[in-house]
Amino acid sequence: MRERILEVLEKYDLDKISIATLGSHSALNILKGAKDEGFKSVCICRNEEDKIYKLFGVADEIIYVNDFKDLLKERVQEKLWNLNAILIPHGSFNAYIGRFERLIVPIFGNRILMEWETVRENQEKWLRMAGVKMPESFNSVEEIDRLVIVKFPGARGGKGYFLASTPEEFRRKADDLLKKGLIDEKDFENVFIQEYVAGVNVYFSFFYSKVFNRVELISIDRRYESNADGIGRIPAKIQTSLDISPSYTVVGNFPIVLRESMLNKVIEAAEKVYEVSKDIAYPGMVGPFCLESVIDEKGEIYFFEISARIVAGTNTGIPTSPYSYILFGENMYMGRRIAREIKLGIKKGVLEDMIY
Repeated sequence: MRERILEVLEKYDLDKISIATLGSHSALNILKGAKDEGFKSVCICRNEEDKIYKLFGVADEIIYVNDFKDLLKERVQEKLWNLNAILIPHGSFNAYIGRFERLIVPIFGNRILMEWETVRENQEKWLRMAGVKMPESFNSVEEIDRLVIVKFPGARGGKGYFLASTPEEFRRKADDLLKKGLIDEKDFENVFIQEYVAGVNVYFSFFYSKVFNRVELISIDRRYESNADGIGRIPAKIQTSLDISPSYTVVGNFPIVLRESMLNKVIEAAEKVYEVSKDIAYPGMVGPFCLESVIDEKGEIYFFEISARIVAGTNTGIPTSPYSYILFGENMYMGRRIAREIKLGIKKGVLEDMIY
């Protein structure tokens, strides 16, 4: 398949490359970055959702679709080929597109690793191969013997996640979520049960540069989750009487700066994850990726998820974060970092090494 994609890339006018993405998730970040680096920006947008991209002026061209899956249609891909477009994938690609076999538009990044990301057992295998500290996972509901967090497949922004400490509590809460329509029976085919480590959830966004042959820390963020972050406003006595269970639907993100003494561990973990990625899918990670973690009261860092593409938390790093500013000496954020790498790849004649 890569041969077909490289054939498409060979026909591109490298002086007229455009950067394209789906109008969702982190599109503002990606499209603004493209414009900041001098590229034409293209937004593939559902008919009723163009206002935001017009309002912020980040899209030089909008390709309208009825559904994001229309990206797989030949007429849409032909438009992208004619625009010399390179696609930048984000979470909505996993949520709406799924597998990439029918997508013959050049993608910046490793599409095999992006498919790996959609299976939590693969993420766990990847992290274990890297030798980083992880929470324990459970193969069945009956094994639950401590506080766990229950997660469902796909890039769903925490929707439907819940806590349980016994098999009975699991079943009771699962039934409640089914009745509310937050999950369905099919979700349980690939349910993922993981030990809940009490601490602060921290999300580290990295970039692997083929040009500089290095892992770069671009930004760090936390998520604001409903209703987990709202329960604390309710007095404990009322919480008990209402029997409120926390849920973890992500509504936003905010930036944080980590204690400097912890950064070594984080960067070492990212480098190990990158090295293992080369064994999973040659040539390994290309461009943005995220390690999701929880840090306990002892300062131990447990890594529990990998995203093999840009994550929405990097939006907090626009126009810069302390880490990207120190590294580049100028305003730099993930969308712009992607575009900068593509620009350098064109200049140095190594663009095809970034397209998988």
